[in-house]
Amino acid sequence: MTRVQYLNMPGTEDLGLPFSSAVRVGNTLYLSGNLGNVPGSNDLVIGGIREETRQTMENMKAVLEQFGSSMDRVVKCTVFLADIGEWGAMNEVYRTYFSKPPARSALGASGLALNARVEIECIATIDG
Repeated sequence: MTRVQYLNMPGTEDLGLPFSSAVRVGNTLYLSGNLGNVPGSNDLVIGGIREETRQTMENMKAVLEQFGSSMDRVVKCTVFLADIGEWGAMNEVYRTYFSKPPARSALGASGLALNARVEIECIATIDG
C-alpha cells in the first residue's frame, strides 16, 4: 500500500487551514494552490499581477524545497487567474522559473481567495 503524507509548511500548523501545504503519495508531491501573499501573512504583495505571480512562484518554490523537491522537478501546473486578460503578464514572470516548462493548464476564475490575481498549484516528483 502506498503511504500518504499530509505536509504543512512550518508556522502554518496552527492556522486552522482546511488544506495541507502539500500531500506526498509515493514519489509524487501535490501542492495546494499558492497565492502571492507575503510569507507568514494573508497580505498579498503590492504591484499587480507581475508581482503577485513572482511571489506566488517564490511561495511555491519554498514549499517544494521544504519537502524535498524543486522547480526543475515540477511536471504539471494549473494556473487560476482572476482576469484571463492578465494571462500574458503572468506568463512573462511564470516562464522565468522553468528551464523546461512543465505541462500546464490556465483558466480564468470569477474570484480567488484573498482577492488574489493569481493562484498556482503544481505536481512535482520527489526522491523516494
